[in-house]
Amino acid sequence: MNLKYDLVVIGAGAIGTFHAYHAALLGKKVLVLEKDQRPVNATVRNFGQVIASGMSSKWFDYGVYGTNLYKSIQERYDVSVRNNGSVYIASDDDEQQLIHELKAIYDTKGYGCELLSQKQLIDKYPTMKASYCREALYFPQEVSVEPNLFIHRVHQYMEQSFENLTIQRCSPVIGCEVSSNQAVITTSGGEKFLAENVVVASGHEFKMLFPTLFKAQDLSVSKLQMMRTKPLPSLSLPGNIATGLTIRRYEAFEECPGFAAIKTPEHLQELESYGIHILFKQAIDGTVIVGDSHQYAKIGEEENLGYQHNQYVNDLMVKEASRIVGFDLSDMTETWAGYYGLHENGEIFEHTIEDRIHIAVGIGGKGMTCSSGYANNNTNRIFRN
Repeated sequence: MNLKYDLVVIGAGAIGTFHAYHAALLGKKVLVLEKDQRPVNATVRNFGQVIASGMSSKWFDYGVYGTNLYKSIQERYDVSVRNNGSVYIASDDDEQQLIHELKAIYDTKGYGCELLSQKQLIDKYPTMKASYCREALYFPQEVSVEPNLFIHRVHQYMEQSFENLTIQRCSPVIGCEVSSNQAVITTSGGEKFLAENVVVASGHEFKMLFPTLFKAQDLSVSKLQMMRTKPLPSLSLPGNIATGLTIRRYEAFEECPGFAAIKTPEHLQELESYGIHILFKQAIDGTVIVGDSHQYAKIGEEENLGYQHNQYVNDLMVKEASRIVGFDLSDMTETWAGYYGLHENGEIFEHTIEDRIHIAVGIGGKGMTCSSGYANNNTNRIFRN
């Protein structure tokens, strides 16, 4: 009980990590408690695409902040950030209309982007099929990361950079309460820590520590299926590649004047029913991640989604991806599912207990792009800066 911190963070995924990072920047004494040896859930089971352009309202601002932060960290320590841009490829009239409208919105915000003609797009990405590609919207300032490397390297960077920060792994938290105007945190190993403030940034701990509060929330879980090709050393596919179904799905496009009138064509309806939108991201080893799909269940009922892979969904994604690109999609060396929590209306669930324990879970698919910006804002709120 003699180990006291300004902030204890429960969960070392992206949200928890960047709360710890920003608190350490403020000079606070910080402890991060992670239940596993290293994060293994949503923070590492994604594309690693950092796409502020796909966000709206405050989430766009958080995404821009995160992009700039990732670049600045990369200048000091290799956390796998690559500034190779994002592109949205339109395949029909409706999608073309939306990328033009989104460009007009970003032009007013001063967020740089350019329209690419079919020829310019195929010159840049020769594997794209002219039969699919009409036009594209390109954001040269956006970045990607390697999800299997990024958060672990950020932890290494933080441990080297902040003497006032400790990351303690394999430490599941089984108790968190306020006593005598301070938080008391208990791990499964019997350790106890005191803190002025606690951030609970893991759905697992939230469910276990505050079960009644957890059950009362409108939280859901999304299951995403993704695939990885064999290494394709002769292929150059830089950046974050988004396609027509993404244009029809991402929240930024919902701000476009014509979005409400857009109808899903018949040939895309089955894909949309599985929440499929095709993304491509080439990793540093030459493999290409292809996906993804979205199936939903209420939190607490995620077992209904199953833990097996739905091969029919994978086959649908490969078939659609084959309409878009010309490289070999027949040999997928890996397939996996990611699971992330999300709250209603695209917001994150926030709840504070006795002004000491701050719960922040359910950021949804925004985590890689927006966690650091959100954490910066929330950390300043917690410490009243």
